Amino acid sequence: MPSSPHPARGDLGRRIAARRLQLGLSRQDVALRAGAAPGYIEYVEEQPATPGIGFLLRLADALETTVQELWGGTADLPPGIGRGARRARMVELEESMCWTLLGDHGVGRVALTHGDGPVVLPVNYQVLDGEVMFSTGEDSPLATAADTEIAFEADHIDDAFSKGWSVLLVGPVRAVTDEEAARRLREAAYATPWAGEEREHVMTLAPRRITGRKIIVPDAPDDDG
Repeated sequence: MPSSPHPARGDLGRRIAARRLQLGLSRQDVALRAGAAPGYIEYVEEQPATPGIGFLLRLADALETTVQELWGGTADLPPGIGRGARRARMVELEESMCWTLLGDHGVGRVALTHGDGPVVLPVNYQVLDGEVMFSTGEDSPLATAADTEIAFEADHIDDAFSKGWSVLLVGPVRAVTDEEAARRLREAAYATPWAGEEREHVMTLAPRRITGRKIIVPDAPDDDG
């Protein structure tokens, strides 16, 4: 099988930094986990480095991911391409853990009824004061769903261990019509929508039901088995 081409300059470092921040880790934390110097973690994040496979394996383990993910080799593949793990089991998550897994921002999906029927759309989200915020286009399907009930789902798949989690929120979504309030919410957001363009119509979801599930795999990192 031919080897994957190396990423463009800085892509590896950007993925490492993004994953570290996603886990809420400092460079010192990652260095301790990977058995490396903090200065070297800084170097591979900020310079067009090509570390050896031994270090990359330790780094991927420290970041709870895979070398292939860090290289971007799975960027154009759907998640969940691995086989199911033996002795895996699914558990229900408490509401507090659901919020913990959602973090303060990320990418999820909204499910709503629009036009001819139901649609599911990917969205950038921000968690603020117990609500989930989205910025969308003024005429988008999400914008037209104001004052209706929608579902929002976010998940994470670990292909290396065939495990993952999923969180589902259901509740009414509303448009933030006060321009000053909308501006403050946009400024509080971690990032602008990945889709770009004019997506400054702010929507908030106040969940009335929060559920979550997680696949536990014995002997996998961070799982009790």
